Amino acid sequence: MTSLNSKGLTLAHRELKKWYKRSGIYLIGLIGVFLLIGLLTSIQPAYRLSSSTLHTWTSQIDGSSFLRLMSMENRVFQGAYPEGYEDLRISEMVFQTATSIHPDDPRSFLGRELPGFSEYDGQIVVAGEGTNYTTMAVESAPPMEIFDKKEKEIVTAEQTDEQEDQTSPDQALPTTGDRDVVLIYHTHNRESYFPLLREDATDAFHSKANITLVGDRLAQSLEDKGIGAKVDKTDITKKLKDEDMEYYESYDMSRSVVQEAMSTEADLQYYFDLHRDSIDKQYTTTDINGESFARTFFVIGGEYAHYEQNLKLANELHNKMEEAYPGLSRGVMTKKGSGTNGKFNQDLSQNAILIEFGGVENTLEELYRSADAVADVFSDFYWQAEKVSGDQ
Repeated sequence: MTSLNSKGLTLAHRELKKWYKRSGIYLIGLIGVFLLIGLLTSIQPAYRLSSSTLHTWTSQIDGSSFLRLMSMENRVFQGAYPEGYEDLRISEMVFQTATSIHPDDPRSFLGRELPGFSEYDGQIVVAGEGTNYTTMAVESAPPMEIFDKKEKEIVTAEQTDEQEDQTSPDQALPTTGDRDVVLIYHTHNRESYFPLLREDATDAFHSKANITLVGDRLAQSLEDKGIGAKVDKTDITKKLKDEDMEYYESYDMSRSVVQEAMSTEADLQYYFDLHRDSIDKQYTTTDINGESFARTFFVIGGEYAHYEQNLKLANELHNKMEEAYPGLSRGVMTKKGSGTNGKFNQDLSQNAILIEFGGVENTLEELYRSADAVADVFSDFYWQAEKVSGDQ
């Protein structure tokens, strides 16, 4: 009897010890959670986890992996599996999240090892004719020292045909009246084109003969379509020099331009940042109905929340351009990673896009034709959207 009582006490003692141990673990865990929450809410904002940080982490995970995780809780999601879907591999997902390296994409590894390879970190969302990862849009990134050189005083005055009025006098066009609904600006405002410069020019950059000429033409073409457009010609490059900032900080400088316009121009709805590509003319030029056009490329930053809305706008404009001017658009791409800005100030508006107009070898005549075509396509998009909005 005594032996049985002793065994019972021993078992009770063991169970009690297990209970105390489990309770201790739970208590320590609970205290740890409170300490972690306190740490995250009390540290300086610069060191806190933000939604953009979480977005960057989760962007390393393939979308089908999220679908698989949700289907573990709700089997209805299994019906959305894409054709040929392979089951989730936890080890691969953890590896991608921890290292940002994708086994099926060598760019994610080589981009860190080869200088300049990070230029190809972008993703082609819609590929236009001849567009692939070897002909992607490439940002110009000259050293600031080239702007210290004495600039050529004379540039080639290239003659272009006047814009044709495509509307009959009795045809009434819709108009935004005195409201400017489009802002056109230039983060890399001195990007130029060799045909605009003297023959001995070695750098396609100039303070006057540059991408801003395309901005003026686009604004005028939009005005002819009844759409008010405001052109900002802030010399971002000069401001960078005055503030002793580097060229890669151009988007930080142009951000204030966009923010000021937003605060002073309540009617603005769309924001177009116009640039010039750096690749050869064979990729940036196309022939449409016997006329030569400078091709365009829509670039969307991929490192901010809700970038999909901006991407949707770019896709719609690309599709409309393919219908009206086949081959004019080189496509749509998103850019992110260590070698690029990743936002391009598009996080300020869901109607903001970056448009590359031609390359260093395109002529002003080709660029003006493209600006007219973009205005034509955008006006069709804009007035359709206004009609839908009015019907609602």
